[in-house]
Amino acid sequence: MTEARALDLLEVRFDAGDDTGLIEGFAARFDEADSYGDVIERGAFAASLAEHRAAETMPVMLWSHDPADAIGRWDAIEETGEGLKVRGRLNLDVQRAREARSLIQSGAVSGLSIGFRVRKALAGAGGARTVREIELHEISIVSLPAAKRARVTSIRSADVSAEQEASMAEVQTGAAPDKGGNEEITLQAVAERVDKIEEILTRNEIRSQRPGAQTKAEEGIEARAFTGFVRRGREALAVDEVRALVVADDTAGGYLAPAEFQKELLRNLVEVSPVRQAARVSSTAAGSVILPKRSAAPTASWVGETEDRPETAPAYGQVEIFVHEAAAYIDVSTKLLEDSALNVTNELAFDFAEEFGRIEGLAFLKGDGVKKPRGLMAHGDVASVPNGHATNLASDALINLMHALPAFYRNRGAWLMNAGTIGTVRKLKTGGGDYIWRDGLADGNPPTILGRPVIEAPDMDAVADGTYPILFGDIQSAYRIVDKVAVSILRDPYSQATKGLVRFHARRRTGGDVVKAEAIRKLKMAVS
Repeated sequence: MTEARALDLLEVRFDAGDDTGLIEGFAARFDEADSYGDVIERGAFAASLAEHRAAETMPVMLWSHDPADAIGRWDAIEETGEGLKVRGRLNLDVQRAREARSLIQSGAVSGLSIGFRVRKALAGAGGARTVREIELHEISIVSLPAAKRARVTSIRSADVSAEQEASMAEVQTGAAPDKGGNEEITLQAVAERVDKIEEILTRNEIRSQRPGAQTKAEEGIEARAFTGFVRRGREALAVDEVRALVVADDTAGGYLAPAEFQKELLRNLVEVSPVRQAARVSSTAAGSVILPKRSAAPTASWVGETEDRPETAPAYGQVEIFVHEAAAYIDVSTKLLEDSALNVTNELAFDFAEEFGRIEGLAFLKGDGVKKPRGLMAHGDVASVPNGHATNLASDALINLMHALPAFYRNRGAWLMNAGTIGTVRKLKTGGGDYIWRDGLADGNPPTILGRPVIEAPDMDAVADGTYPILFGDIQSAYRIVDKVAVSILRDPYSQATKGLVRFHARRRTGGDVVKAEAIRKLKMAVS
């Protein structure tokens, strides 16, 4: 069960004159009960923070728990005597981050909320818990009203609608105190009913903060201007709409897509691009990203009481991920653009995501790093495990592949293979006659092989002599995708005008590379 919780008595420090986007505050307080009576103990985050350090990861910085709305990064997270202290930096190249910065400066937003899963807790009276260990996923900046009842937000996956309806019924039908036939409602009775109504309203507002919850916001001037540009062109826009368009910084011209379009594009990309589903994705405004890489582990040794201690320091290097440009164009009929019933921007976002997803899906797997990302299967440091036979896939080979990884990566691993290989694996059985494939038991749950999820990647090799049809491992730790956030759109109404079409050119920049080859293994179809 994943929860999100906004801190009461929040303290956020933000320098209004600082253009670097630095932010600091407490994301959780220890030994303080929230509105549900839950208390987080000191040290509850220690294990999760240690795991993040070992994997060289950090919880992501989101806006209101929306996984498609990354607005920066957390640079430092530590437990203090008071609580979980965080320090990070907003990515001011992202429109949502600039909006968040402005809201924080004005005092309209003052909330930090953690997305987490409870690992260990002691149950108390009335459903309250003493939380002893937490798996920290993300820390969001959230909008909290000044009202006290909305200060603490604890979002639970359990359905509380029945409880809410019962509470509402109790409020609506509760009888006044019996005073010998006098039906006068006392001030105390009114206060009790108001408290119950406030509790119901609080739970409704808590639901609105749940990760994934969506509310339909009024379309901003930037979105309206971009939609008008797509349908009719720049010449037909009003003066204020032309001013709202942001000119792209590329020499080919065009305009930057608004945040709503970019969010829809990225959401669709995740559905189309298989590696993007599993890898760690971040954004940058630069042409490349340099990440630290540990090239040698520390070595410990036994020594005597007065003997010299040998050097045990690990060796560190760097991995530089370059951002490459991808371009695509789509032809749309003039009649469709004139049809007001068509949400043309959503259609463009889906079509471009489908095309970008196709080319980046191949590059993230087999790209050679020349004008494109370097892929998982193309990196020379990724080790392989032999199948034991050149053409016949065996269940024992999958077991060997899985257990070739350390437990930390194995327990977080996923399988990558194409549809043909999936069809072969579904027929494999263990020595006891059980199929190693298991379909998901609930909607949204992926199928599993040996207990780990399967991701279908159409660009993986087929089962044949000398190929690598299967990859297994902790892809999130092993592979990093870096997106240049801006997407520019160029409207060309001339080149296809004789066919009644308008051509839209789009360009975006993305990069990817293996940062931890030891976290994954690939299966080679060979005897040894």
